[in-house]
Amino acid sequence: MGRAVGALVAVLGAVLVALTVGSCAPATPTAATTSTPSPVVVERTLPPPVAPRLPAVMGASVPVRVQIAAIAVDSELMELGLRDDGSLDVPPAAFPAGWFSGAPTPGERGPAIIVGHIDWVTGPGVFARLAMLAVGDEIRVTRTDGSVAVFRTTLVERYPKDAFPTDLVYGDLDHAGLRVVSCGGEFDRSTGHYEDNVIAFAELVT
Repeated sequence: MGRAVGALVAVLGAVLVALTVGSCAPATPTAATTSTPSPVVVERTLPPPVAPRLPAVMGASVPVRVQIAAIAVDSELMELGLRDDGSLDVPPAAFPAGWFSGAPTPGERGPAIIVGHIDWVTGPGVFARLAMLAVGDEIRVTRTDGSVAVFRTTLVERYPKDAFPTDLVYGDLDHAGLRVVSCGGEFDRSTGHYEDNVIAFAELVT
């Protein structure tokens, strides 16, 4: 190694030493700085475990009114049961909508069911614009105890009537859900019925 190279190595070594100690060492070294510093023990307190958030639910209370501002729905609710063949009954006219009394009431844990017509011989039905409902739209259900169950729409889909999603509509839930069901699709004049069902799925938010 030549003198020039040796001198450069020495200079670089001095610079590295300066960078290593210069950022945290005092300007004038003292005897204390040459001793091995004691390790600093930092005590960390872990935050308490967070309990899992339980889905919001309400107690049972018969629903009396449904309101969906986004599609101009404001209807009283009538009670619906099952027909002799085991199928869900439907309201006898364009208004009002109905709720299935064999399912949880809106706000209880499980799937509450509200049903209404898209139209009638007299004109548009209570859920004439259900297919236009969008994800995030609010559905409000007033109950006999004076409370209001507020739901947020999570999905709106159309299903052929011969492929009705029974499990999705009636299946168990670990939260308070709502299914709003009406007809949709093409009208079959030979049967006098629409070919599909429009179903809005929603979850309780308050």
